[in-house]
Amino acid sequence: MELMQGKLITVETLRSDLTALGVREGMTLLVHSSFKSLGQWVAGGPVAMILALEQAIGDTGTLVVPTHSNDLSDPSGWENPPVPTEWWDTIREQMPPYDPDLTPLWHMGVIPELFRKQSGVKRSGHPHVSFAARGIHADFITDHHGLDYGLGEQSPLARIYETEGWVLLLGVGHASNTSLHLAEYRADFPGKKEISSSAPMILQGERQWVKFRDIEIDSEDFEKIGADFERDTGKVLRGCIAGAPAMLMPQKALVDYAAEWMTHTRK
Repeated sequence: MELMQGKLITVETLRSDLTALGVREGMTLLVHSSFKSLGQWVAGGPVAMILALEQAIGDTGTLVVPTHSNDLSDPSGWENPPVPTEWWDTIREQMPPYDPDLTPLWHMGVIPELFRKQSGVKRSGHPHVSFAARGIHADFITDHHGLDYGLGEQSPLARIYETEGWVLLLGVGHASNTSLHLAEYRADFPGKKEISSSAPMILQGERQWVKFRDIEIDSEDFEKIGADFERDTGKVLRGCIAGAPAMLMPQKALVDYAAEWMTHTRK
């Protein structure tokens, strides 16, 4: 049997790395993550990363993660892969409705999937773009998540903005930075397009297929926006958490910058 080599990563070493990056007690911290990016053996796996984050922000902080479930949608729009047309009605009739305690995440990673199950975590009520939070501002951030324009003014992203929260990109780039979607709602550019979405939900005790309004979001230019924000403001703190490259930035400054960038640059 080959002996495991390299540095042992623990809750304490992860917490120390977070503190060195700039994470502080009392922060509202929105985390986008790739556990695999840590790249080394972690004692406790993703649970250790969650505990380290919670220790770094302390009892007065609030940890937030995206818990999106966009696959809970109408099958007529499925493309990867599509399903036969003759299945559509059955899927609409039988798909389980959104349940914040039960509905799993879709391509969000193992850290948010485990975090949402932790005692004391609150998950917002949007069937496609929910967020989960734990800490002093958890109720404020997750309550009253509006169905229409799910990443806009009635979303947890806007509540994080109001609390002057921070964004941590842990092993991922700006393409995963959902706060830039809040900027999309606030920006004024010619190509902004309204769409209609739908999902099964429980309303007034009954399962219903609910329709809601949104805009067509686009993350294609998010890496460019993030790079320009870092260059122009110097407000991105860079470092490593174990083997993962990490970026820490104030969300309010990022959203304000991105809204202006989109207004002047997007077609």
